[in-house]
Amino acid sequence: MSEDQGIDFLRGPLLVLLGGICIGFAPIGLRLGLSDLGPQAIAMWRYLLAVPLLFLLTLVAQKSLPRRPNKLIILAGIFFACDVALWHWSLEITTVANSTFIVNLGNLGVGFLAWLVLKERPANIWFIAVLMALIGAAALSQGGGEAGKGALRGDILAFFAAILVSGYVLCSKMARNELGGLEAIFWLSVVEACVAALIVLISGESFLPETIKGLKVPLFLALVVQVAGQGLIITGLGRTPAAIAGVLVVVQPVVAAAVAWSLFVEPLTALQIGGGMLILGGIILSQRKPSSRHEKTS
Repeated sequence: MSEDQGIDFLRGPLLVLLGGICIGFAPIGLRLGLSDLGPQAIAMWRYLLAVPLLFLLTLVAQKSLPRRPNKLIILAGIFFACDVALWHWSLEITTVANSTFIVNLGNLGVGFLAWLVLKERPANIWFIAVLMALIGAAALSQGGGEAGKGALRGDILAFFAAILVSGYVLCSKMARNELGGLEAIFWLSVVEACVAALIVLISGESFLPETIKGLKVPLFLALVVQVAGQGLIITGLGRTPAAIAGVLVVVQPVVAAAVAWSLFVEPLTALQIGGGMLILGGIILSQRKPSSRHEKTS
């Protein structure tokens, strides 16, 4: 494999990884913004505030209006908005540990779904990487100060959120066959904003904060998590197998835990640190390029 081919092979996964790091700030922003808005309203404003910026970026980059969305990108947007809504609701019912771990199962399940639907069989090393990330996610989710068991109803909500995560990644990857990265994230944000607005209406939350300052956190989430995070992931999916992408985005809870340690003075236990290292090890392992011999026989 030439140097240029190696760089090209890593470019997509690197974008997905960077996007996962940015999305790791989502639970931090949610926690900071709850004093001004409800969790569903925060999600809605995150999508909505990103739409005009993404429209301008698409216009400048392509020198044309975004092409019409396809059915897959609309479906991906619905999946993602409902995933975030279910995750937020599950956090109010079950423990953070249970919810975080169960939702991350969806990211790891992407590879199996892609194998079934897209016939993309992962390399053998991927199964070891998934096992490492799975054990790491379970360990990282075990906070030192949280006692008691989560309610079954909340765990079920998190489980359905995990299913939606897998559907979102798979549909987004297939939609990228017809749409560019900026076009895809623009239409995703439009669909997500519409679905989230409906969810806010159903939940009875207020659409607006008491003061304009209440939009500072949603604006941060729109720029860092939605535009940068989700945008990098969608762009990287065009060059990354779905199975590998699913492992890469499990970096999110590692970032969230590290930031919470620094920002909220919430030290990690030895078990959590070990879990984070296992996740990072799984991510590195998942990037091993299959040998030429394997490629010829597969």
